[in-house]
Amino acid sequence: MRVFVTGATGFIGSAVVRELLGAGHQVLGLARSDAAEAALKEVGAQAHRGDLNDVDGLRVAADATDGVVHTGFNHDFSDPHGALRTELAALAAFGDALADSGRPLVISSVTGLLAPGRLGTEADGPDPAAPGAHRGDSERAALALADRGVRVSAIRLPSVHGAGDHAFVPYLIAIARDKGVSAYLGEGVNRWSAVHRLDAARLYRKALETAPAGAVLHAAAEDGVRLRDIAEVIGRRLDVPAVSLAPKEAAAHFGWMGRFVGNDNPTSSAATRERYDWQPEQPGLLADLDQDHYFD
Repeated sequence: MRVFVTGATGFIGSAVVRELLGAGHQVLGLARSDAAEAALKEVGAQAHRGDLNDVDGLRVAADATDGVVHTGFNHDFSDPHGALRTELAALAAFGDALADSGRPLVISSVTGLLAPGRLGTEADGPDPAAPGAHRGDSERAALALADRGVRVSAIRLPSVHGAGDHAFVPYLIAIARDKGVSAYLGEGVNRWSAVHRLDAARLYRKALETAPAGAVLHAAAEDGVRLRDIAEVIGRRLDVPAVSLAPKEAAAHFGWMGRFVGNDNPTSSAATRERYDWQPEQPGLLADLDQDHYFD
C-alpha cells in the first residue's frame, strides 16, 4: 500500500513512517522543509512538499495514494480555534480525495477529550467539559467521512513518550528546572494515560490495514499514571523537591499547561487490544522518564 503520512518527520509521525516501511508499505510523507524532505528520503520514503494549510496539495497527495495516516496537527495552544480550523480544512480535503473509494484514513485524536475522573472507553464520545474538548469537533468531522465511503478510523492518543519527546513531560521537566521544584496538584492522584511512541506507531499501522469505517481506537498502554509519581521521578533526576501545589496555583506555575496538568484521564484500551491484537511492548512512562534522554 502507498500511504500519505502527514506529520511524517514529527515525534509520532516519524515512528509511523518507519513502522509502515518496515511492514512493506510505501510512504509519501508531507515535508515542510529541505531538512524534512532529506530525513524522509534517508529512511526510504518519498516526500510531498507542503504543509497542513495547503489543502489543495493535501488533496492531490491523498488522491495519489492508497490511504492516509494523519498525524500532523498545529499544536498552538494560544490559538486552539485557529488550529481547529486548519484541522477541519485538512480533513475536508482528505474526504474529497478519498470519497466513495473505501480507502483508509487514520486520524489522530486525544484521550483528553473524554470525561475526566472515570475510566474512558472506546465507546465514549467527547465530553464538552474535558480539557481536550476542542478536539472533539475534528474527531466527529473525521468519523462522519464514513458516510462518504471513506474507511476512516480515529486513534485517541494519551501522553506519548519516548526519545525525542518534546510535549507535556519535557515541559514539566523544563518548569522544574526553572523553578527549582517538581510540582503536582493537591495529592497528585490525578492520572495520565500513556503510551510509548513505538507502540502507538504499531497501532496506526494496524488501523490502516484493518480498522473498519467509523472505528475509534485507544492507544493507551497504561490506563493511568499518577501525576505525583511523574513529579517525583523528575524531582529525583533533577535533585529538586517534589512539592504539592493548590489547584488554584496551577496557571501561575505551569503556564498554558495549567489547564491540562491536573486532568484525571484514566483510559482503557481493552477493546482495542482485543480487536486489533495490539499488545504494548515498550517501557512504561515512569521507566522511560527515568532514562537519560529526558534529561540530556
